[in-house]
Amino acid sequence: MPSVRGGVRLLAAACAALTLFTPAAATAGPATPVAGARGTEPVYDYTQAVREQVWVQAPVDSDADGRPDRVAVRIIRPRTPDGRKVPVIFQPSPYYAGLNDVPNHDDIDRDGAAARRSASPRTDRAAETIVFSGYLDNYFVPRGYAVVFADSLGTGGSTGCPTSGGRNETLGMKAVVDWLNGRARAVDAAGAPVRASWSTGRTGMIGVSYNATLPNAVAATGVRGLETIVPIAGISSWYDYYRANGGVVAPGGFQGEDTDVLAKAVLTRENPEVCADVMARLERDQDRETGDYSAYWAERDYVRDAGKVRASVLLVHGLHDDNVRTRQAGQWWDALARRGVPRKIWLHQAGHTDPFNVRRDAWLDTLHRWFDQWLYRIDTGIMREPMADVEVAPGQWRTAATWPVPGARRTALALGGPAADGRPGTLKPWPARPGARQSFVDDPSRTAEDLVAGELGADPNRLAYLSAPLGKEARLSGTPEIAVRAGLDGKSPYLTALLVDYGTADRYSGMRTVPGQDCIGPGIPEDPGCFSRREHTTQSTPLEIVSRGWLDARNRISPSRTTPIEAGRTYTFRWNLQTEDHVFAAGHRIGLVLISTDRDHTLRYPAGTEVGVRLGVSKVVLPLLDFSPEEQKFDMG
Repeated sequence: MPSVRGGVRLLAAACAALTLFTPAAATAGPATPVAGARGTEPVYDYTQAVREQVWVQAPVDSDADGRPDRVAVRIIRPRTPDGRKVPVIFQPSPYYAGLNDVPNHDDIDRDGAAARRSASPRTDRAAETIVFSGYLDNYFVPRGYAVVFADSLGTGGSTGCPTSGGRNETLGMKAVVDWLNGRARAVDAAGAPVRASWSTGRTGMIGVSYNATLPNAVAATGVRGLETIVPIAGISSWYDYYRANGGVVAPGGFQGEDTDVLAKAVLTRENPEVCADVMARLERDQDRETGDYSAYWAERDYVRDAGKVRASVLLVHGLHDDNVRTRQAGQWWDALARRGVPRKIWLHQAGHTDPFNVRRDAWLDTLHRWFDQWLYRIDTGIMREPMADVEVAPGQWRTAATWPVPGARRTALALGGPAADGRPGTLKPWPARPGARQSFVDDPSRTAEDLVAGELGADPNRLAYLSAPLGKEARLSGTPEIAVRAGLDGKSPYLTALLVDYGTADRYSGMRTVPGQDCIGPGIPEDPGCFSRREHTTQSTPLEIVSRGWLDARNRISPSRTTPIEAGRTYTFRWNLQTEDHVFAAGHRIGLVLISTDRDHTLRYPAGTEVGVRLGVSKVVLPLLDFSPEEQKFDMG
């Protein structure tokens, strides 16, 4: 799971004329941050900031060396002349010391024809010093915040062993919050005890990807002093990152990766060989054969402990994130909502990235007011603003009082037979009359992108069900579900559902760097606080896969239980797709495509599995905003 850096460092002189927020002139240090119209003001001298490193003792011994694990922590904080205490913005990470080159599993082709595959593309990075990457220090230290970076266990300067979301990693980062609140021990490089006497104890955790997953995990412990978290593209359940409803799946672009591969990639501590037994246990216990949910995955499931969360949550996710998929945000958000956790959500059109790269000025303003609200307890008004900010198309943002957006209702559409206009299958209002059986044959050599094309033609390797062209815009907001009455005969146990928007439009296709830089705060020569500008790129395409979901048919009863499928027998299968917020434009068609193997995500069994689907009694349930089949000219027969 690659980490995302805040931006590219440039020389301070090149940035001087491009400042978004002009910092105050350097001073000897004011008595207190100034609370103006924008909250805290940049009144502390960044060049005089205190930089220090400590090692916090964790309540675990994951490398079994007979000593408590130690967490390497780097701190930058404003120099307050009167010893005034400051709150903390804490970014944990397993990535600060770089990544090892580790091969992925070569078992994805279950016919035995796979060759050894190379590792997921990864970027090596130099070991972190007390110069801080990203924008947090440049922007927030002058405003009276300490910024803390810590190496997750088994990485960089920390001891212990990485475990891809295991309990030890959670407790390691929790120990840092405890130390900031006077409840844990730490030492300096000489071994002398160090107290965080400069800290108010109020801590906010933030990060992207793995760096966001750790805040989710720590918040789920209910630790006191953690006032807020800002998880950006974070995992809420590791099972749903590497598995799906009993099936072994891979994050987009990382076929064959699993918890053991990732742990070995981030195992950058000194003497990594001491973690050999831990790595072996990960490989064994993750179970790439059945894909069943087990105690191993329950340990890495933070949604189960959402009831313990005391922190407020500013949740951010990219709607085109194919790495940490959107279901991770959706299920975490739903669990927090059920428990009344104070929260706000940003959903943007980009993929696996920081909103700093998407909507920089608005993001900095939002993040600034969020931290002022929860860490300085300044009423910035942010909690009286709409809860949701959603980018429904590149550059087009809409707000809503809650999320999913008010008015989004579960709308059931039946899978129907062919239509006179040439559609091989239709979507009809539910309930519908039971219909005939349609079938397809699995071909694992074809990608999902290939299989959804040519929607008005027959294809032996998929079934496609399409609406008539929409009479007006239809907005989907939430988590789609599917229930299929079907039988399988063959080697592949997978059922894959693809929700597709058929209709030509300019759609998000990536991000690019554009001329110019933004200097978002003061800096030093090694860290000038200047970042390249980024923007969306778009491309006109005839369709888009909006969401997808997978099921191992042997886990039709439970993700925790494998039960064989009998050829010739029909079963009812139910599963979720990825959470989404998407606008189907007027004139477009809503499509649901059923396949078996999703080549870039699931394991690949030998070709030839036949899947037969009963029409009329199979349906897809879409959370649609103010949706009326009659108004949309849906097939009403």
